[in-house]
Amino acid sequence: MYECGDLKKGLKIEIDNEPYIITDFGFVKPGKGQALYKCRLKNMITGSQFDRTYRSGEKFNKASLAEAEMEYLYFDGENYCFMNNSNYEQEFLTAEQIGEAKDLLKENIVCSILMFDEKPIGITLPNFVELKITKADPWIKGDTASGSSKPVTLETGYTLNVPPFIEEGEKIRIDTRTGQYVERVK
Repeated sequence: MYECGDLKKGLKIEIDNEPYIITDFGFVKPGKGQALYKCRLKNMITGSQFDRTYRSGEKFNKASLAEAEMEYLYFDGENYCFMNNSNYEQEFLTAEQIGEAKDLLKENIVCSILMFDEKPIGITLPNFVELKITKADPWIKGDTASGSSKPVTLETGYTLNVPPFIEEGEKIRIDTRTGQYVERVK
């Protein structure tokens, strides 16, 4: 159990049997009366956000969250299928639960799946992924008007800017936290 004094940004608590994360936090101690804890909460399942103020002395349950390492298998048109590497059970996540991670998600990548009450609610990709370039326009030497970078399309359909020496068919490493090019893979 958490008390109001334990609240801070990034803390995960359970309210009405749903997990919430504190995205913003403020503490106010008026001249008279109890201390106030102002929080901005985000529902980890639906993504909805709201502000709430708590008084000192209130208690909160710790959200029963767990992470499991799972391997991405396939997309069936509606859901993304992941397999737990320890017990070989399959879990399905919707496009809303995957979010922007679908742009860099490739078969056989091992991801960290966030579970709430043994149900998957979110995904964390590894920090770096290696993807192949399927489309890259040739770069014309001396073309500096474009700022010495060019757009390329990856095997997942994601488009990003890379240095001009990168060619079609090469593999590149991408930082999944920023979605930007890191380096060419040999």
